[in-house]
Amino acid sequence: MVTIADVAHHAGVAPSTVSYVLTGKRAISSETAHRVWDSIRSLGYRPRGGILPPSAVGAVGVVLPLREGINVAVVMRFVRAMVDSARRGGRDVLLVTGDEGPQGVLRTVESPVAGLVVMDVEMDDPRLPALRRCPVPSVLIGVPTDPSGLTCVDLDFSAAYGMCVDHLADRGHRDIALLGAPRAVYERRTGYAERGVAGFSAAAARRGVNAVVRACEADGRAAAELLAERPEITGLVVHNEAALPAVLAGAPSPVDMVAICPDEVARRTEPRVSSVHVPAEDLGRRAVELLVARIEGAQRFGVELLVPALTVRD
Repeated sequence: MVTIADVAHHAGVAPSTVSYVLTGKRAISSETAHRVWDSIRSLGYRPRGGILPPSAVGAVGVVLPLREGINVAVVMRFVRAMVDSARRGGRDVLLVTGDEGPQGVLRTVESPVAGLVVMDVEMDDPRLPALRRCPVPSVLIGVPTDPSGLTCVDLDFSAAYGMCVDHLADRGHRDIALLGAPRAVYERRTGYAERGVAGFSAAAARRGVNAVVRACEADGRAAAELLAERPEITGLVVHNEAALPAVLAGAPSPVDMVAICPDEVARRTEPRVSSVHVPAEDLGRRAVELLVARIEGAQRFGVELLVPALTVRD
């Protein structure tokens, strides 16, 4: 039977240090704590009752900078799924919302975390070098320009936007527009938005339709301005959950629309809008599954993209 003394000897620390790591009663340096956790897992140590406290298992750190243009309601769907998945595995979740770039990554791993889930990933994200040399594994919800040495999961937004173009083109629309994220999201070159625009433009060229891309704030005014400026537009792709009600309310009746949003949002609109589902819960759960596998030693580098699905409604 493995004892605290065995763990302490394996980790090269005093038994009291192991106890402090397990109980959290005293601050221990991140380097020492990580070494103790590694020994706990390597030796298979279990306290009386057989259940390790979350501090011993290692929490999941979620790096989610709440920056301009972030839709909090959307990202909280991801977070809720991650919390549920992590807690089923006996792990707590530490949510870090400050926009600190690489420093935020380094500060997070100084806390008792066994791994990181990183959100709001940019195409050339400044956090990537820190994540590649980070002492704990990480999983990105999002795909940067260069995903080498990283584990990424996301919806295939390029295919999702292309699916919307095909839907509108099949319905006879020759002039269509994309109303996307707020301008700040594009200025940061956020991955999902940039990949989506690329998919939208490529599909429009393939189908021979005229296409326009506009950033859209939550008030939805960009829709009214665009349709007044370009009355020939009869089809809209909307990827902005916050703006969707205003866009629906202000669009003239000849305009056909398809949204990229969670199904539950599309079912609540009036009329019910056709949509490509954003599987926030599935992505959150999958990110934690991949992270736990990496914490346990799997070297799962690469990109995993969920296949989009479109539902036709009113």
